[in-house]
Amino acid sequence: MSAPIFATHGCRLNAYESEAMKELAAAAGMGNAVIVNTCAVTAEAVRKARQEIRRLARENPGTPIIVTGCAAQTEPETFAAMPEVTRVIGNHEKMQPATWAGLVAPDLIGATEKVMVDDILSVRETAGHLIDGFGRHRAYVQVQNGCDHRCTFCIIPYGRGNSRSVPAGVVVEQIKRLVGKGFGEVVLTGVDLTSWGSDLPATPRLGDLVMRILRLVPDLARLRISSIDSIEADENLMAAIATEPRLMPHLHLSLQAGDDMILKRMKRRHLRDDAIRFCEEARQLRPGIVFGADIISGFPTETDAMFENSLRLVEDCGLTFLHVFPFSPRKGTPAARMPQVKGPAIKERAARLRALGDARLRMHLLAEVGQTRTVLTEGPRLGRTEYFTEVAFATDQPEGTLMDVRISGHNGAQLLA
Repeated sequence: MSAPIFATHGCRLNAYESEAMKELAAAAGMGNAVIVNTCAVTAEAVRKARQEIRRLARENPGTPIIVTGCAAQTEPETFAAMPEVTRVIGNHEKMQPATWAGLVAPDLIGATEKVMVDDILSVRETAGHLIDGFGRHRAYVQVQNGCDHRCTFCIIPYGRGNSRSVPAGVVVEQIKRLVGKGFGEVVLTGVDLTSWGSDLPATPRLGDLVMRILRLVPDLARLRISSIDSIEADENLMAAIATEPRLMPHLHLSLQAGDDMILKRMKRRHLRDDAIRFCEEARQLRPGIVFGADIISGFPTETDAMFENSLRLVEDCGLTFLHVFPFSPRKGTPAARMPQVKGPAIKERAARLRALGDARLRMHLLAEVGQTRTVLTEGPRLGRTEYFTEVAFATDQPEGTLMDVRISGHNGAQLLA
C-alpha cells in the first residue's frame, strides 16, 4: 500500500502540521491519496493552492485529493467547487485521529459530505500531538496556535481560531525528549507567540516559558523563538535576552509598516517609535542581536510619504532580514474595503523594500567576515550561526553538530567557511 502524498504551502506551522498529519494518516492506515495543506495569507497563496491541486490531479489520475489548511478553513466552498477535490477538511479536523480513520473508508469518494469544516473560533484547546517536534537537526515545537487580535488585513484568525497555549510542563517534557534524541537546537513556534499563556491558569508570559525551559532543560544547547510581536515582549523575555546565552540572538518581528497612520489603519498595537525603542533596548541588552521583520508594501491608503517611513524604519530599527509582502486584499477583511493602492505601485514599493533588505543583509555578512561563530550544521555543506545566518561550507561536514568555525567570506547571500 503506497503512502499519501503531502503538498504543503505557507508557514513553518503548516509544515509542522503536515508532519503530524503524516503520522495520523499512517496510524489510520491511509494508502493512496494526495493531501494539500493550504495557506490563506494572501489571495496569491490561494491561487497557488488551486493551481497545485490541478497539477497534482493531472499527475495522479484517479487518486483522491484532500484539501486542508487555512485556505480550506476560510474558503471551503472555493475548493469544494473544484472537480479535482474529493474532500475539504478544516484546520481543527485535520488534527483529529477520527477524521483520518473516516477518510480511510474504501468508499472515500462520495461516501459522506464533501466539506468537513467546523467553526474554528469555537475551538478552545491545542491538540497535544501538535507539540511533537520535527526537523532533521533543528526541532520545531509548537507552543501556541490561533490569534485573538484582528488586524484589518489578516484572515489568519478565521483560519486558525482564537489563541490557545500548550501548558509549560508539556512543552518542557517534549523538549527534554527532543534533547535526548540528539537535537542541538529547539525553536518555539506559534501563530501569535507572544500571546502564549494568556489562556492558562495564572496567565504566564512567553518570557516565563523561556526561562523555565532553560532552567529545567540544562542540556539544551540552543533555544530560539520565532516571530514575535515586540509590543508584547514581557520583562522575563527581555531578561532572558540579556542574561541567557543559550537563547539565540536573533528575533523576527511582526512590524508590518513604519508609518503611524498605516499602523493604526492596520489595527496594529504598536507605533513606529515603539518598534525603534524595542530594537534599541534589545540591542543594549544583547549587543549584536540581529532582527528580521515582516513588512507589507502598498497597504490601502499608503502614500509615497507613508511608504518612505517604512523604508526608513528598516534603517532606524537596524533590520537585517526582511520578509516583504506586497499587499493583497483578502475577502472578508476590513482592509479589502479600504481605498486600494494601484498594483504597479505595490510591486515597485515591494521591489524597493527587497533591494534595501538585500543591502542590509550584505552589510551583516560583511561584518561577519573574520569572526568565529558556532554553527549548527543542517546538511553536509550548510549550517546556520547563532544569528540564523546561513553558512556554506567548502567541504562536507558532519550533520546535526554544533561547531565553531571562522567565517572566511560571503557570497552575497550566505557566509562562507
